[in-house]
Formats: sequence, C-alpha cells, structure tokens
Amino acid sequence: MPPLPSSSHLLIPYAGRGSPACREALAKLRLPKLEALLSRLALVQEDTQDDSTLSPPHERALAAALGIEAADGQIPWAALEAKQAGLAPVGENDSWGIATLCHWQVGIDDVALGDPAAIRIDAAESEALLAAARPFFEEDGIALHASATPGRWLAQGQVFDGLATASIDRAIGYPISQWSPLSDGARSLRRLQNEMQMLLYTERVNDERAARGVPPINSFWLSGTGRLPSSYADAWPTVADTLRAPALRDDAAAWSAAWTALDEGPVAELLAACTGGADVTLTLCGDRGARRFGVQQRGLARWAKSLFQRESASPVLEAL
Repeated sequence: MPPLPSSSHLLIPYAGRGSPACREALAKLRLPKLEALLSRLALVQEDTQDDSTLSPPHERALAAALGIEAADGQIPWAALEAKQAGLAPVGENDSWGIATLCHWQVGIDDVALGDPAAIRIDAAESEALLAAARPFFEEDGIALHASATPGRWLAQGQVFDGLATASIDRAIGYPISQWSPLSDGARSLRRLQNEMQMLLYTERVNDERAARGVPPINSFWLSGTGRLPSSYADAWPTVADTLRAPALRDDAAAWSAAWTALDEGPVAELLAACTGGADVTLTLCGDRGARRFGVQQRGLARWAKSLFQRESASPVLEAL
C-alpha cells in the first residue's frame, strides 16, 4: 500500500459483527494500533440504525463520504459506476441498477442467496450470459452493459428510478424472500427474473460449470438502484474490505486474522500519519451502525489522553 496522503480517510466495513462466532472472537481481539489511534481521535459522527435497513452501514458511510444523500435502498452505486465508465444515458434516462449474477441455494424450506464472490464467475462466462440475457432485458426497456467486474452488469432503465433494493451484502446467506428487491411496483422485474432463471438453466455456461463441479449461475440479484445526484464529492476514502468474506461466513479465525493484518497494516499507517500531524479520519462499520472518528483539537488535554487514557477497541467494535 502506498504511503497515506496528508489528509486520509480509512473506512473499514464489518469492523464489528453480530454473528455468534465473530462476536465471541471480538472479546479476544488484541488491536494495539487501533487502540492507540482511537486514543488520538474523537467521535465526530455516528449512524445507528437497526440491521433491517436495505443499505448496510458501510454503504451509508461511503455515500456520506461522497456527499450522496439517498433514501434507504436507493444509493445509486450503479449510476455512479456507469458515469465513471463513461456510459452515456439513453435520452433522458439516467436511472441504473446493478444485476449481480449469483447462485440461489435451494433448501427444503427456503431459497438462500450464496456469495457471488465464492462461485468465481469469469469474464468469458459473464460475457456469454450477457449476450443471451440482453434481448430479454431490452423487451422491458432495460439496456444492459458489461462492467469491469465479471458477473456484474449495469442495467439502465426508467424502472430503477425510485426503486429501493437491498444491498447484496445484506442478503447473502439469508432466504431471498427476506430481502427480495422486487416490490409490487416492479412486477416486470419479477417476471424478468423468472425468465432469466429458465434461460440460465439451459445455458451451455452452466453445463460447463457442472462438468467442473462448481455451482451453477441460476439467477441475478438487483441492487444499487437509483439516479445519481447532480453534484457529489469525488473524495473517495480507502475502503479496507478484507473483513467482509470471513464476516459473511461467520469464520471467527479468519475474521480475527484479517483484523490483525489490518491493525498491522492500514491502521498502523493511519496511526503514523496521525502522529505526524496529518488530518486523518477513521470510519468503523458493523451490522447496525457506523462511527466516524476525526482528529481532536490539539493541546495538552489531547496529549494527556493519548498517553494515559488509551481506549479499548472492543467496546467500540461491539457497539457497531
């Protein structure tokens, strides 16, 4: 990682996790660099919701850092990605959504969403399925575009304007009925999803995946819907997302190891920048909320606190 600039913002998703194994591991975590950093910073903003929001805390915190105000489930990540990719709107239509190819795990009583990152969709598979799916989307007035990430398509259409959808990070591992992004006001999308499930079942891509013994791609998840505001900040924080995968698996050992690596890496670098006088920001996110910390007012009180009143990391992370 390159040296941090004089003004730095580090955002850590899944810094706190309410799942059983990760919560038990939290009490045993030793994060000396994080504790030293917290002793030099002050809480400047707190966003506390419940864990039923469609937009998780780390997405709300990132949107806030970019100056994007949006209703729950309507942070326009797709529109932002489309603009960065140089995709021009069709006419006056600038509403977008992200269609993420995924594997729905069919159980006895329900159907759960698997983590798309775990099924390893490659670029050739994504392109082949995009070509097959595009005519079906176009029939409903939706234009499909490839994104830089295999297995993710940018979908453009009026239907996404004002449509609230659940972040895929909310839905992974849960029954799809709990987080279904397709409301009664988007029946055409529900029908399209059913059509895509039938199409994907017959695609050669899935025959080849079955021969390799990997899960089939049997649906898509819609998220990141909405229209990009006319103005927003272009000051992206550094997002350290290495806690995400083990947190979603509730893998306490891997989550703890990832936290240790963060503490010795990006957190230590932010601490060094802070000690050197840089204006730094740290945002810690969990299941329910996010806390943003900034540099305290300089002076004797701050110096004394940093030396003698080092704050334990565990209570801060438990509250997320």
